[in-house]
Amino acid sequence: MTFLYIIIGLVLIFDFINGFHDSANSIATIVSTKVLSPFNAVLMAALFNFIAFTVFPLKVAATMGKGIIDPGAVTLTVIAGALVAAITWNLLTWWWGLPSTSSHTLVGGLVGASIAGSGPGSVISGGVLKIAAFIVIAPLLGMIISFVISVIVMNLIRNFSPSVIDKHFKRLQILSAAAFSLGHGGNDAQKSMGIIWIALITMGLSSIEDSRPDFWVIISCQAAIALGTLFGGWRIVKTMGQKITKLRSFEGFCAETAGALTLFGATHFGIPVSTTHTITGSIIGVGAIKGLSAVKWGVTGKIFLAWIFTIPVSALIGALMYYFFEAIF
Repeated sequence: MTFLYIIIGLVLIFDFINGFHDSANSIATIVSTKVLSPFNAVLMAALFNFIAFTVFPLKVAATMGKGIIDPGAVTLTVIAGALVAAITWNLLTWWWGLPSTSSHTLVGGLVGASIAGSGPGSVISGGVLKIAAFIVIAPLLGMIISFVISVIVMNLIRNFSPSVIDKHFKRLQILSAAAFSLGHGGNDAQKSMGIIWIALITMGLSSIEDSRPDFWVIISCQAAIALGTLFGGWRIVKTMGQKITKLRSFEGFCAETAGALTLFGATHFGIPVSTTHTITGSIIGVGAIKGLSAVKWGVTGKIFLAWIFTIPVSALIGALMYYFFEAIF
C-alpha cells in the first residue's frame, strides 16, 4: 500500500505541475493584452480549473485509465515510471520556456514504461494513435476556428473606433479566458484522475467496470491543477502572449474562444488533447489574419519541435524509470 500512496502523491504532483506549466495557456493572451493583471488572471483561471468537473463528463479519465495500455498489463511500477517521465519532461520544458504538453508526456511515459514491462502488445495502439493524431488535429482545429472567428469579428467591428472595440472586447476577453480555463481544467485534470483510477484498479480497490472514479479522486485532481495554476508558469507567459504574434484584445478573444470550443469538443468525446497545442494553434490562426509574416515562424518552429519530441522522449524516460523502480522495489 505504501507504493500506492507514493503513486497517488506523484499523480497529484504531476497534476500540480500540469497546472503550473499550462497556466500560461489560459492567461497569456489576457495578460499580454493587459485585460487583467497576472495575479487576477491566474486567480480566475484557477477557479474555473477547479469547477470543471461539474460541467464535463469524465470521458477523458476513462480514456487515460483504460484506453492507452491494457489494464491487465498495468503495475504500480509502470505507473511510477510514466509519472516520473512526465514530471521530468514537464520541468525541463518549463525551464527552457517551451510550451510543451503535459498530456503527451504522460501518454509517452505510459507507453514507454508499459513496453519495458510487458512488451509492445500491452499498448492499445488505436487509443495511442488517436491521441497522437490530435497532436496535429487539435492545433489545426484551433487555427481554423480562430481564423474563421477572426474574419467574422473583423467584419462586425470594421465601422467602430479602436477605443470602442478595445473597451468591449476587454470585457468579452474575460469570458473567453474563463471558458478556456474551464476547458483546460476539464480535459487536463481528468488525465490525472485516470491514472489514479487505474492504480486503484490494479490494487483491487476499484473495478474496471466502474463508470467513474471515486469522488475523492475527482476533487483532489481538480484541486491540484487549480493550485498549480495559482502558482503560474511565468516563464512561458511571454512566449505564448507575445513571441508568436502580437495580440490585441479582440484577437485574444478570438484565440481563446477558438481554443475553448476545441477543448469542449475534445473533452465531450473523451479525447485527451493538449491545451498547449490548442491555444498555440488558435493564436497562430489569429496572427495569420494579418498575413503570414505576422506570425513569428522561428519561435513557432521551436514549439513544434518540442511537440514532436515529447512522446518519444517521454517514452524513453518512462522505460528507464520502469527499470529503475523494478530494481529498487
